[in-house]
Order: sequence, then structure tokens, then C-alpha cells
Amino acid sequence: MLRTIAFTLALTAATPLFAQTPPPPPPAEAKMQALPYVTAAGMSDLYEINSSQIALEKSQNPDVRKFAQMLIDHHQKTTAATVKAAQKAGLTPPPPALGGATASITELQTASTPDFDRLYLGQQLPAHQAALDLHQSYAKEGDKAPLKATARTAIPIIKKHIAAVTKLQAGKSSDHAGHASM
Repeated sequence: MLRTIAFTLALTAATPLFAQTPPPPPPAEAKMQALPYVTAAGMSDLYEINSSQIALEKSQNPDVRKFAQMLIDHHQKTTAATVKAAQKAGLTPPPPALGGATASITELQTASTPDFDRLYLGQQLPAHQAALDLHQSYAKEGDKAPLKATARTAIPIIKKHIAAVTKLQAGKSSDHAGHASM
């Protein structure tokens, strides 16, 4: 019994638990007002790009690396589209900033290699769900037509990302259960 407890404690100490800190959700006004929307969309895209660049450096899983590259490519395009739409709407968009997503990036930068994929994928699902909510809400209730159109075009891209991360997480679960990997 004591051996079991000692083994469990040693195993727990060897594999630290991380919070999987996703970026904070956008403020409510970002769902209806142009400038807060552009700022929130920029933060979301920048987080996705930066977190995925870290994944390309740290992940050993080719499927995670492929997913990360897809996110970089897609979110660079959505950022460019949002900036262009903001300018068309008469706004001068601020450069994207991480804001509250800095803690999420730091968590990924400091993660050990064995923990990285779990942390990265664990952040991606809530981050993309928040982004989906932001773009769907702005597409429906936003105050600037060019940005509403851009928000609508982002929705299927984000849904594709949610499906991909969900599939990757399911694959990671089956890997740990001893089933065939993806």
C-alpha cells in the first residue's frame, strides 16, 4: 500500500499538471462594435499564429505540426482580411496584440516536450470556440457591413479548426489508451 502511494506521488511529481490556460474570451462589446471586434479578432489570430509557431518548434507529432501550420496559414489570411475590411469601414485598426493571451503563450513556451501537445490542443478548442462566438455574433449584430462580411467568411474556417482539434484530441486519447495512433 505504501509502495503504491509512493509510486503514485512520484509519478504525479514527475508529470506536473498544467492549467491549459486558454486566451480570455473577447469583451461583450466586441460582438457588436467595430473597433473592439477588430481588436479581439486580432488578438485571437495573433494567439493562434504565435501558439502554432511554438507548436512547430516543440511538437514531435506530425499531425499536430500539420494542424499548427494550417492555423498559421489561415489566421494570417483572416488577419489580413479583417484589417482590409476595417480600413474599408473607415477605421485605422491597431496592430494585433496578445493582451490577455500572453499567459497562454508563456504556458506553451515553458511546457515540457511530453506535455506540449496536450497543452497546445487543450488551449486550441476553447480559443476557437471563443473565436467562433465572436465572429458569429459580430456577423449577426455588428455595426459595420465590411466587417460583418469578413466575420461571416471566418466562421467556416474556425469551424474547420474546431473539427480538426477535436479529431486530434480524440486521437491523443486513443494513443494513451493503447489503441492505434492517427
